Amino acid sequence: MTENAPIKLIIVDDHPIVREGMKSLVAGTQDMTIVAETASGIEAIRFARQMPFSVMLLDITLNDKNGIEVLKQIKTEKPDANILIFSMHREDQYAIRALKAGASGYLSKQCSTADLLQAIRQVATGLKYITPQLAQELANNLNQEHEDAPHKSLSDREFQTLTMIASGKSVSDIAKDLSLSVKTISEYRSRILLKMKLRHNAELTHYAIKNQLVE
Repeated sequence: MTENAPIKLIIVDDHPIVREGMKSLVAGTQDMTIVAETASGIEAIRFARQMPFSVMLLDITLNDKNGIEVLKQIKTEKPDANILIFSMHREDQYAIRALKAGASGYLSKQCSTADLLQAIRQVATGLKYITPQLAQELANNLNQEHEDAPHKSLSDREFQTLTMIASGKSVSDIAKDLSLSVKTISEYRSRILLKMKLRHNAELTHYAIKNQLVE
């Protein structure tokens, strides 16, 4: 991106109202343009392969794939891609996972428009963007690598399954939502319980609520 070239945005969000809001926001700037939008993780990957962009604004919850998985695949194919996670999930739920997966930054949808525009501009230059709250969380984690909460040992897919179970979804519902087999989700559930030393869904749900992993 040259100094005078616009920041080319790809918007990936499953809510039409968010995409429309981004269009209105970007229309009020002089240095940004939206080159593509979608609610699909699969289409986001295709866009990343086929068109030049400065920043992809990527949600975690999409119609067909988990945003963290989309992030990982794009970064595998395009390591220099600038991807800013923009999600309804709080920073303490997914931010560190997203950064470890290659995200250039993480913002909650509770942020101000000023913070969002600042984050986009900063990420477009190739820099990382993190909020002061997330910076503090990262600093706190430096000396707690061996003292992390049990859920931090879970893979991204296991963590997603945990939050869905804790939200009241059945194994069959989760399998349908994630386009996976019931057997696969059951295996995830078993691994979650084993890693976290829990006995059943009730304990898992209690843990998730206590640690504010679900709303």
